[in-house]
Amino acid sequence: MKVILVNGSPREKGCTYTALCEVAGVLQKNGIETEIFHVGTKPISGCLACGKCFRTGKCIIDDCVNVFLEKVPGADGFVFGSPVHYAAVSGQLASFMHRVFYGKSHMFRGKPGAAVVSCRRGGAATAFDQINKYFTISGMPVVSSQYWNQVHGSTPEQVVQDEEGMQTMRTLGNNMAWLLKCIEAGREKGILFPEGEKPLRTDFIR
Repeated sequence: MKVILVNGSPREKGCTYTALCEVAGVLQKNGIETEIFHVGTKPISGCLACGKCFRTGKCIIDDCVNVFLEKVPGADGFVFGSPVHYAAVSGQLASFMHRVFYGKSHMFRGKPGAAVVSCRRGGAATAFDQINKYFTISGMPVVSSQYWNQVHGSTPEQVVQDEEGMQTMRTLGNNMAWLLKCIEAGREKGILFPEGEKPLRTDFIR
């Protein structure tokens, strides 16, 4: 089993990375392979809604989004992490997730997802909610912890001092590992994720 943890911060090894590493360490102790994927600092365009990804399987903008999408089939779970910028996720992660999930949400269906946010002081709840919206619209089981998945601090050193936040990350790692093992055990018994009906789309026009 493998979990990919996405670092949506422009700082490759900053506060968000510190939180994700705490989750990854616990997953590894549970025998689960991990990979931290950094979205990087190069400009990431928002989704153009061109629909090419539906036909070709790739985004027409060839950048880190396509690199990530190639990894998705080999992963069993995902953690998306971001610093809090103006009570929201980073601009990089917002554009990244828009394009990753547009036209490709079926690749995530049935795979557990978790959000992790890092902030100096406030805005964590709205950023946390923003990431979770991608999971709930894509049929992904959402992994919870003992508190909302957030850490506080202006530096990695301060994040480590956030004892409750770091414990929340460890609990999240254990809960993710437990759910993945439950899904695997169910699959071995023939219990698969529901197929679901063909999606219906309605517009609220009188």
